[in-house]
Amino acid sequence: MKPTLKKDLPLIPIILLPFIYLAYIWNSLPQEVPLQWNINGDINTYGDKGMLIFIPILLPLLMYLIFLIVPKIDPKNKLNAMGNKLQNMKILLTLFMSLLALFILYSAKNESLENPNYLILGIGVLFLILGNYFKTIQPNYFIGIKTPWTLESESVWKKTHKMAGKMWFVGGFVIILGSLVLSQQINRTVFLIITGIITIIPILFSYFEYKKEKQTA
Repeated sequence: MKPTLKKDLPLIPIILLPFIYLAYIWNSLPQEVPLQWNINGDINTYGDKGMLIFIPILLPLLMYLIFLIVPKIDPKNKLNAMGNKLQNMKILLTLFMSLLALFILYSAKNESLENPNYLILGIGVLFLILGNYFKTIQPNYFIGIKTPWTLESESVWKKTHKMAGKMWFVGGFVIILGSLVLSQQINRTVFLIITGIITIIPILFSYFEYKKEKQTA
């Protein structure tokens, strides 16, 4: 058995779980099920239940395939240098996508997006995990904060991801805390603000760091 395949064996049940759950609830589903919700948790779109099969395909399965293929086609071959850290990211993100798929399928079955704070809390956990791994991501074209300035300079890449890692970790923690103590409406606002901050600031940081580096040179 190839080492990569052996390492990925624990991922098989994680990927299959949403497929199994969908098969289990299939006969109890109405022909028309919710397919889209707005930010308030209200149903926007109904559609044929057959569309639900794309949920586990586009979430855990696609996430796994991305992590399987991208290191092989990375022209810089930097992702493979991450070793176990890349494997850990693959497991954690595939698990997150599998749980998200289960949440969506459960909500479709009950025709209600349960408490949206649970979904936001899950995203907060994802931000926290990614923040913890940002500083270990090597320069590449597929994973990380890929701006023209981080891709142009390895030192800018490292500085940006070190700073962004701290921001995403703290931002994820605040989102988790808010999901536990704030009302749904206030929590959505806090979530959007934090997401905007931890997305925009690293981009601006990479630009100014690149300019500083060029001026110094």
